[in-house]
Formats: sequence, structure tokens, C-alpha cells
Amino acid sequence: MPIINSLVSWYLKRRIPAIETMLSNPFGVQHDQLMKLLRTAQITEFGRKYDFKTIHSLETYKERVPVTNYDDFKHYIQRMMQGEQNILWPSEVSWFAKSSGTTSAKSKFIPVTYESLEECHIQGGKDVLLWYLNQKPDSLLFNGKGLVMGGSHQINSHNAGAETFYGDLSAVMMQNMPFWAHFLRTPDLSIAIMDNWDEKIERMAQATLNEDVTNISGVPTWTIVLIERLFELTGKNNLLDIWPNLEVYVHGGVSFTPYRDRFMELIKGSQMNYLETYNASEGFLGIQDRLGSDDMLLMLDYGIYFEFMPMSEYGKTHPKTLSLSEVKINENYALVISTNAGLWRYIIGDTIRFTSTNPYRFKITGRTKHYINAFGEELVIENADKAISIACELTGALLTDYTAAPVYFSANSKGGHEWLIEFDREPNDVRAFAEELDKQLKLLNSDYEAKRFKDMAMVAPKIHHLPKGSFHNWLKKAGKLGGQHKVPRLSNERKFLEEIYKMVFENQVMNA
Repeated sequence: MPIINSLVSWYLKRRIPAIETMLSNPFGVQHDQLMKLLRTAQITEFGRKYDFKTIHSLETYKERVPVTNYDDFKHYIQRMMQGEQNILWPSEVSWFAKSSGTTSAKSKFIPVTYESLEECHIQGGKDVLLWYLNQKPDSLLFNGKGLVMGGSHQINSHNAGAETFYGDLSAVMMQNMPFWAHFLRTPDLSIAIMDNWDEKIERMAQATLNEDVTNISGVPTWTIVLIERLFELTGKNNLLDIWPNLEVYVHGGVSFTPYRDRFMELIKGSQMNYLETYNASEGFLGIQDRLGSDDMLLMLDYGIYFEFMPMSEYGKTHPKTLSLSEVKINENYALVISTNAGLWRYIIGDTIRFTSTNPYRFKITGRTKHYINAFGEELVIENADKAISIACELTGALLTDYTAAPVYFSANSKGGHEWLIEFDREPNDVRAFAEELDKQLKLLNSDYEAKRFKDMAMVAPKIHHLPKGSFHNWLKKAGKLGGQHKVPRLSNERKFLEEIYKMVFENQVMNA
């Protein structure tokens, strides 16, 4: 088996010269990416509309092509799902990554081209392994198998011509992996892409129980559910007693901060490592290149051109964007990308801030629509995740998930925030937890602190502790169980919070 480690390591390390070029010449690499995208797509319907053929500079590109969102592209994508080609990208498009929707649609369907699969998503997966092996040269990662917490895929029945397919990005990637990669992963593909998550967790647990799993990839919430089922089946309380050679967990999709303590309890051992990635449906964007850090390296040569929109520009009809050379550290930016999947100046919906510009490392700070700013407090997910993590640590609690929304002013009360929190382990002092959460939010966010001053603009947060399984049940009821669907942690309106609260209250009445 050691020969497998050697061969795979040699194969992955062929990428090192290209990565060195990306790090030493980031602006040149990004310029080349944009010009290549424009040249490739100049014969498409979109390329002809904006005359890509005559665009030779970033300035012309920004002047000619507007900043876009999913609703701007939806009519193109619907035609592509019906089998039309050469609309946004010249190569044939038959796969679409399904992700959580917009205000006008339950789900988004993002084109996945051959180029975006090979040069972006799959290359990103290879680079994750390369960065890890670079820091752990004695790793025996490939002596065992990788467990992937994947989503599901379906045949698109709306297309009367050639078949097109859609599913969670992880399922699309697994379905299109090179054949040899399937020998390095578990469980069987038929289980990995199941869409019934209750049955899927059970089948995954049974299928992997006796495997030699050395690495896990997946969203933290579903990984925890699987681990807990494995504990039920074995009577163990440490995952390393089931998979003794497990050495790394690759996570993404949501912030790991609120889950870190729970994973430390589930996986007890100094051999365990954690690695964050940023692989969205729209593209593979970042990798944690240093174990133990809390930021990621922006990957600049995956067929994506990046622009960065200051949050003061967000929502404007003609927003200004910055190129990589213009960004500053510790400023919040909305990501705008042009990609080899045929997305052009597309607002991805995530916000980031740079921690370094040599090289370009960053943190995800939240979503452009997932924040609370009802009273000028400008609370983003990064603040909320860190505050609740510290409050849990100081009060002995372990978090499952949470959501929060504003409570608006009324004739009889001041405004504030309302939180629905589900714990895996309750805090030892509920009141102290609430006070600590409020305190940490003040320390992390000066706008929140100012609005909370003497309860003048905002009162202390109102917190409800939900029964175990509440968020799981709500996702299931909403048809959003598994895959890319996540609990919306912050919202500037009360729709999600009230739906969840109502469901929990109704269940309590029925069970009374």
C-alpha cells in the first residue's frame, strides 16, 4: 500500500510549478484568466451580445458587461437545461449544480461545464490533498479510503432532447470523477448520491463501519449525524476507536467555528487535522493552505476571474468593483466572479475579507443577504459564529445549530434580536450563556455595541432553546434535507425564524 501513497503524491506534486507562478505573479495570472475566458466564449450567444471579441482590457470588460445575479442568468440557464448549447459557454453543458435558491426560485441551477469540472472543482480537490501532503509528508492518507458526505443527483426530465442532469455539487463531482478515484473513496456511489437522507445516513454508517477511513470530506452538520449513528452502532464514543487511521477532516459550506468543540469531543486524538475549503456551486475558490490557520488562500488559476465589490456599492444599479491589486485587508467585499462555467460578472452571494495580500488569503464573513442590519448594527455571520462559539465554551455548551432575526420596534417595546438555538449539550447556566453571547457580540462588532448602549436602540437578545432535532425536522418539512441546504443563520427578516418557531410550537402542542 505505501506505493499508492508515493504514486499519488508524485502525481499531485506536478502542480507545484503552476502554484508557485500563481503566488509570485497573481495579477498576471488573473489577467490571463480573464483574457482566456473572453477568447473562449466570444462565439457564444452571450459573447456575441457583448462583443467579447473586441474586449482587450479589464476596463472595457467592466464598462460593457453589467454586474449580474442569478435572476439575470435564469432564462439562459433554463434554455440550457432544455438542451440548447453555445449560450453562455461553447462546450456542451449537460450537468447543473443545484443549490439553495433566491427570492424568486426555490433552487438555483448553476451550469457545470467540462472545463469548470476539470480545471476548477476537480483540480481544487487535488490541490487540497497537495497542500495537506506538503505539510504532512509522512501521511498515510492513501493507505485507506476517503469518506465523502455527498449529495444527490437526478436526471432532468424537462429536456425533451439529450439528457441533462442536476444535483448537489458533491454528487456532480463524484459522478464525473476519473474511474481510479472511486477506488480511494467510500461508500459505494449508489449510496453516496442517495437523496433520502434518513436512509442514506443509515446505509453510509453500515457500509463504512468496517472500512479503513483515513479522511472525511463534508458539511459539519451531516458529518456529526453520521458519527453519532456510528457510535450508536458500536457503543464507542471516539471516532478514532472505529477508524484508528483517520487523520484529516476536510470541511466547508458553513463556518466550522461553532462546531469545533463538538468535533473535539467526537474525535479525541492529537493525530487529527482539520482543513477548510471554499468549493461553491459556482466554483472552487479557496483552500486553507496552512494547518491550524483560520483563513484560506484565494486560488487564482482555476478559470475564474475575481472582482471585489465594497459593501457600500452593494445594491446599486451600477456598482463599482475592485480588482485584486486594489483590495485592502480587513475590508468586507462581496465576491463577483466570471467563470469557465459561463457566469459573467456574477455576484456569488458571499462576502469575504482579506487577512493578507501577500499571498492573498481571506476569510468568509457571511452572505450578502444573510446578515442583520435592522437597527444599523450590521451583524454578519462571522461575528455571530465567533460570539456563540465563545459563549458555548464558557458555559460548557455544545451547539447543534442556530438562526437569528430582528425583533422590530413596537408601541410597547424596543427592537432587538431573537435567537433560536439548538444544543447538543445545554449550557450549564442558561442566563450566563445569554449574557455572554450579548457581551461577545459587543466585543466583536462596534456597531452592535453602539446600538446596545444602555438598551437605547436595542435590548438584549431574546433566546429560545429548541428541542433536539428541531432544525433537522424543519429542513425535512421544507424539502431541504441534505446536500447544499443549510439553516439560514442570520436573516434581516423574520420568515425563517417564524416558520421554525411555529413548527416547534405545533409539535409541542401535539405531543402534550
